[in-house]
Amino acid sequence: MQHLHKDDVTVVDTKLARKSVIATAIGNAMEWFDFGIYSYLAVILGALFFPEFSGPLQLVFSFATFAVAFLVRPFGGLFFGMLGDRIGRKRILAITLIIMAFATLSIGLIPTYSSIGITAPILLLVARLIQGFSAGGEYSGAMTFIAESTADKKRGFLSSGLEVGTLVGYITGAGIVTLLSYVLGSETMHDWGWRIPFIIAAPIGIIGFYLRSNLEETPAFESRSEEEEEEKKQKASLKNIFVYHRRSLLIGLGLVSFYNTVYYVILTYMPSHLNAVLGYGNTKGLLLILVVMVIMIPFVLMAGYFSDRIGNKRIILFGISGMIILSIPSFLLIGSGNSWLVFLGLLILGALLASFQGVMPSLLPSLFFTEVRYGSLAITYNVATSIFGGTAPLVVSWLISATMSRMVPAYYIMFASVIGIIIVAFFVVETSGKSLRGQPPAVEEQHEIEDVLEDPEEALWWREEKSEIAERKDDNDQGEKDD
Repeated sequence: MQHLHKDDVTVVDTKLARKSVIATAIGNAMEWFDFGIYSYLAVILGALFFPEFSGPLQLVFSFATFAVAFLVRPFGGLFFGMLGDRIGRKRILAITLIIMAFATLSIGLIPTYSSIGITAPILLLVARLIQGFSAGGEYSGAMTFIAESTADKKRGFLSSGLEVGTLVGYITGAGIVTLLSYVLGSETMHDWGWRIPFIIAAPIGIIGFYLRSNLEETPAFESRSEEEEEEKKQKASLKNIFVYHRRSLLIGLGLVSFYNTVYYVILTYMPSHLNAVLGYGNTKGLLLILVVMVIMIPFVLMAGYFSDRIGNKRIILFGISGMIILSIPSFLLIGSGNSWLVFLGLLILGALLASFQGVMPSLLPSLFFTEVRYGSLAITYNVATSIFGGTAPLVVSWLISATMSRMVPAYYIMFASVIGIIIVAFFVVETSGKSLRGQPPAVEEQHEIEDVLEDPEEALWWREEKSEIAERKDDNDQGEKDD
């Protein structure tokens, strides 16, 4: 075990860290406004772009177009991740936002099926693919940026601000769609009103571009020498990630898979479920989801806050257990027809989901070592989101159409939660309050350094794992030389 010196400990500027969190969260909100409004207009888009189908099947095709965009997310993540290593994090954050805004604006300008026939859904598909490619470079970079910019003992709380940004983006999108639906009415929304939220993406994109362009570049990127930069590129190669960090990669894939399955069923699919399956008016369904998401914001921050004190594993296990026990009762409330009971069912699901949201932005970056964190998160988050998250609304819609059971979403959430509880309970190491893998401890105040130095083995808890990886690399390098 190497000794830990005073100069090794990072003292974080808390005010600067908070500003970085706020700026990143605001940009994330802009991104997810663009990405989210499609899901809130899925029923209308299904009618306008897939008129040859009807009922639940029409919704299936609408969500299929939604899901296709997730297929390109891994490619976007790898592309923007490598580009970010060359030209800087903040530039990539600005570029992805502009691309997203352009693609979203394009959706608002596409003629419908009645005007140009089959070309309409094809153009919609192209725009969605561009959105997905852009989104692939967004979230993994944002998680890495915030996790590496905060003190260890506050990483959970400050990182949860990223998910607050996501919710604000969704809330803004839902709020605009709900307001337009109420003011314009169903007929006008189908005629031309649905275009307005997509067109709004242009000015929002300009605002987001300005905010992200004025982010300060990370000190680690600015201070790299050419030799260090080349060394980091070699360490972060895809080969090294898959060969030496495979276990962390698999754990991350499992975590994101269960998390995004639940996430997309509750926040993306539910507005359409309330409308197309349960027969609620579009405005009423969106309004219920909107209120629930507003209430979720303090729950997300509370989950992040308490994860720093009692551990992220405990928080997330509590949320998963709640999902397994309460999913069926919640969907029975949602299907009751009573507005207050419907709201209560949605609120229970939203509060439990918030426990995941408040923890994941700090938990996922802690799985990987510094030299492979960005690339590994890009692979983990985008592959799992593409396969399980983005397809969740499509799969649930198809299963309901095939089984005619309104309880399918509850069963789907429970199945994902069972997988999640196994992964978290048996494979995830508690990292709250500890340094990130591969990094020295990060503290808020100078006087905290002495406390860290008293127990260097605890402070550098990841050192043994790091040594094992180094030994495997040496053995493989020697084997290649012998060959």
